[in-house]
Amino acid sequence: MSAERFDLVVVGGGVIGLGAAYAGMRRGLRTLVVERGSEATGASIRNFGHLCVTPQTGVARRHGLVARELWLRLARDAGVWLRESGTLVVARAADELAVLEELAEARSGASPGEQMPRGGAAARDEVQLLDASETAGRIPLAPGVAVGGAFLPADLQADPRQALQAITAHLAGRGVEFRFRTGVGAVEPGIVRTSRGPVAAQHVVVATNHDVDQLFPEVAERLGIVRCGLDMLRVAAPLAAPLAAPLLTGWSLLRYGAFAETTAVHALRERLHGERPDLTALDLNQMYTQLPDGSLIVGDTHYRGAAITPFQGEAAADALLEEFETLFGATPRVLERWQGVYASGPEEFLDLEPLPGVHLAAATTGIGMTTGLGLAEHVVAGFADRIDHEPRPRHHQEGTR
Repeated sequence: MSAERFDLVVVGGGVIGLGAAYAGMRRGLRTLVVERGSEATGASIRNFGHLCVTPQTGVARRHGLVARELWLRLARDAGVWLRESGTLVVARAADELAVLEELAEARSGASPGEQMPRGGAAARDEVQLLDASETAGRIPLAPGVAVGGAFLPADLQADPRQALQAITAHLAGRGVEFRFRTGVGAVEPGIVRTSRGPVAAQHVVVATNHDVDQLFPEVAERLGIVRCGLDMLRVAAPLAAPLAAPLLTGWSLLRYGAFAETTAVHALRERLHGERPDLTALDLNQMYTQLPDGSLIVGDTHYRGAAITPFQGEAAADALLEEFETLFGATPRVLERWQGVYASGPEEFLDLEPLPGVHLAAATTGIGMTTGLGLAEHVVAGFADRIDHEPRPRHHQEGTR
């Protein structure tokens, strides 16, 4: 019996896999998504839902800008809950404010191709500095916490659990085929061997995140891709006002490329690491988002290895809750705890064709929600014009960008 044939087979139903299917569907490709679970339960739903394009640089910024437009389109067409919220950053010390001031100055001179699409707004508006009173007026902080801050108006926020479900339903309704609870044992040029039988494909996108080492172990080992585990919480807390946008802190400034490339960040890193070796050991990114039901996502810590232990020590959660209370002056009540796991490597992305027609795609620094749709668009655009396929019925297609 011959294998069923598709123009594009996507292995993995997370945000990058769905992004590849979305790109294929919009180009009229007959597309199949193979997902080993009954639904996506990995890194794409275990995150803040923060689409933080502004703090990215280089390739991540380019993918993030494309992803931003695709998220806005999916909000319109697929019913994805999305806030054009921007990002808030609180500075609790002068060295944190110095990082924000340096980035604001750098972005005021950004080239036109690097500017955010803000309806003609000047590049200087990409990072809007706030004084202490303005920061306290926008963020429900404990009294006296802020010395200043910033607002990054172009960033977005989604609810990752709702977003993945909405995108999946949208694609399924427009002709993309899904096979859930279906494992993949091997991927070869032109063929994907699944637990439900072989499937033929002109091109395959493998978007299995950290589990790329299960199908292509030699690639993961050569490129140094391992797993990053993290601790996260969802809490209820009596804040003085809603959190109007995702909130970053000084610890976040050590992580994202645009902040980390400033000269001022070196003094900040030295101070934070010297004052709080306990939080440094957790590799903390202290940030928060508020979901539509009013609960808040709190996180996160980071630890890496070829395997991640499933046993989470309580010290990390204790530290996250203590920092929450210090920042907001409110005692949180834990509603949910979870462990995230994502691919981690020395480069920001895995974007590789190890075999003819087989493409590996992953975000390897924890920015998959921000950049994943853009990465997937880039990968599919690179081969879509070379696919020889029968045109799909018109109602299965959407306009391309």
